[in-house]
Amino acid sequence: MSNPELPPVKTRTFPFARPSPKTRQLIRHIGAVFLAIAITVGIVLLHDQIQRFAVYGYPAVFLISLIGNATIILPTPSMAVVFGVGGALNPVAVGIIAGLGSALGELTGYLAGVGGRVVVEDRALYDRLERWMRKWGMLAIFVLGIVPNPAFDVGGMIAGALRMPLWRFLLAAWAGKGLRLVIFALGGQAIFSRLLTIPSLSTIL
Repeated sequence: MSNPELPPVKTRTFPFARPSPKTRQLIRHIGAVFLAIAITVGIVLLHDQIQRFAVYGYPAVFLISLIGNATIILPTPSMAVVFGVGGALNPVAVGIIAGLGSALGELTGYLAGVGGRVVVEDRALYDRLERWMRKWGMLAIFVLGIVPNPAFDVGGMIAGALRMPLWRFLLAAWAGKGLRLVIFALGGQAIFSRLLTIPSLSTIL
């Protein structure tokens, strides 16, 4: 006895709505904020251990800053690390070393500009920064390094495309980023010192 043919099963497909670029960028920023907070809290709680192993702390700050500025796919909250470690180690040294790592990390954008592999979404921003770069040169890189903003990546590409000498780019980037990170590290030291004056926290830290 043959089985009767069953009617075909009707299936429905639900299209997957991919998040827009702005939504993905917002998600990355929120994740970076939470990760930065977690790193800062961890560094504060491990204050004594970081001081004890200071010889490893400075190279770690350098590497984190280098990696954090060399990639835009998986950015690391290097400023949060500088802020937290500034309360455990010498904040000026932390800022200078982190600034050097950040400047070297920006070579990825600079070399992309040298090789002509510049791809930007905001053409108006690119044109504006290019005008500034042609007019001010190293000063433009220095100012972009002082102010924390994603425009520095574009500025690095333009510097490479305009064939700014490598040593000038690195020096201006180090000076600007180093100054900003020294301020962040000093802020971390000041806040951590205030935390130690709170009796309930001083027993934990």
